[in-house]
Amino acid sequence: KTLEEPPPHAIFMLATTEVHKIPATVLSRCQRHEFRRIPVSEITHHLQELCEKENIQITPEALTVIARQSTGSLRDAISLLDQLSSTGDKITLKLAQQVLGTAANELVVDLTDAVLRRQASEGLDCIHKALDGGSDPRQFARQIVDYLRGLLFFKMGNEDQVDAPAEAKERMRELASGFNQRHLIEILRLFNNAAGDIRGGWQPGLALEMAFVESIEVLDLQTPAQAQPAEPRRAPHISA
Repeated sequence: KTLEEPPPHAIFMLATTEVHKIPATVLSRCQRHEFRRIPVSEITHHLQELCEKENIQITPEALTVIARQSTGSLRDAISLLDQLSSTGDKITLKLAQQVLGTAANELVVDLTDAVLRRQASEGLDCIHKALDGGSDPRQFARQIVDYLRGLLFFKMGNEDQVDAPAEAKERMRELASGFNQRHLIEILRLFNNAAGDIRGGWQPGLALEMAFVESIEVLDLQTPAQAQPAEPRRAPHISA
């Protein structure tokens, strides 16, 4: 009732990340403004200017890690930078990965390659190396999802939307060519579900391990086009 007939002096500001849950009767009375995530390049540029003003020593690779970790939020990126600068040391890629709990990109690439080559032992080793190195399981899963999403963009001809260095794009193009698009979508769904299933249980790496093993099983499944057509049944020959 208050939203339907607000007093003249009142202005309501509603914020949500799940606009589909807002009743239509409420939406119809609102001016709607969509706020998009800030691109990694813009966050990196802003952080670089901030570091120069505050005399913070940081490498470009560490800036990129912070920008990606912030998932489009400049406020979160500045908070992460402040957290790292409190160490008093020069912020390097290794330091950023240790403090923020992110895995090296090489492990994500190696894991994807292990899926493509159906090398279960190598892929599980990648997961264990990341977790043993202090990486957060959920963040590692998100990195895998982000990388697989990039491969899907390559597969669909949208590689210009992938934010990555030229040499990294070349490797992504090579890996994307080895996947069937339907299989890649299903593998992406498996790791995305794993990122949401990790709740810090007694075995936090289990969801990742299951997603990896199931990804190999997805590749082993034949598509309808790959299945061989059945031989037509012939009528029995009866001799006179």
